[in-house]
Amino acid sequence: MEKEMRFCQSCSMPLENPEQFGTNADGSKNEEYCHYCFKDGKFVANVTMVEMIEQCIPHVSGGNPWPDEATARNAMLELFPKLKRWREQTKENRS
Repeated sequence: MEKEMRFCQSCSMPLENPEQFGTNADGSKNEEYCHYCFKDGKFVANVTMVEMIEQCIPHVSGGNPWPDEATARNAMLELFPKLKRWREQTKENRS
């Protein structure tokens, strides 16, 4: 049976092994967020969703997985509101 792929619920990075997991305040692994986004029970950077997208663009454009910055930005603008970290923020903005 194939294991379901996990993605960081902040930046959407694939979480393929425990070394990529963030850490909780007690030092245990957090399987929802990557180590770039979440450390010691807190988000590493206090950023908006759009700021996070802009930070991610250089890492995901150029063919891995998106061909250019515009395509990457559009895809992430579609995806990020569905991620746990941004869902509540997106709801608040609609109210």
